[in-house]
Amino acid sequence: MAREIRTISDFKSKLLGGAARPNLFEVSIPTFPTAGTIAWDDDTFSFLCKAAALPASNIAQIDVPFRGRILKVAGDRTFDTWTVTIINDEDFKLRTSFEQWMNQISKLDNNTGATNPASYMTDAYVYQLGRGQSRFSTENTDADSVLPLRTYKFFDIFPTNVSQIDLSYDTSDTIEEYTVEFQVQYWQAEANDQTGIAVV
Repeated sequence: MAREIRTISDFKSKLLGGAARPNLFEVSIPTFPTAGTIAWDDDTFSFLCKAAALPASNIAQIDVPFRGRILKVAGDRTFDTWTVTIINDEDFKLRTSFEQWMNQISKLDNNTGATNPASYMTDAYVYQLGRGQSRFSTENTDADSVLPLRTYKFFDIFPTNVSQIDLSYDTSDTIEEYTVEFQVQYWQAEANDQTGIAVV
């Protein structure tokens, strides 16, 4: 079947809003778990969280043998771990909060910790931002605010790894960073205050 020749102008007309940019995002953990008393600064976290990921969507497959062939049918949905990269400030405020969170789950010096999952789980958000004030806009007349293109909510997360920070006399012209790996129960795309944003 013959296919129409596509031009650069055709391509441009489909690249609505100039395309989403991976460096325009914000991550938020509005509330910390209820167990214990942990000082948490979500505003600082939103600034110093330098990398994250929009979630993958996975459905496992089940292989059913039949007379020398394999029928593939849909299995259960699975959710990948979620990792963020954080810039380390000199007061170690955020790293301390994550270390205390993990210590509530499982103590460093013994094998005790929180017994109620609700006491150490919380929700997180990733906001994909656009370049304009709203979706597909060509300008931003209000430079103080933008509407997210998409919002992902991660439900009942908790950390399972706070990475090491490598120290070396040989390291210069760089700042410390570390990663935090979270387990996620599930996620969903949430509606934003913009026409045409679908909810998964």
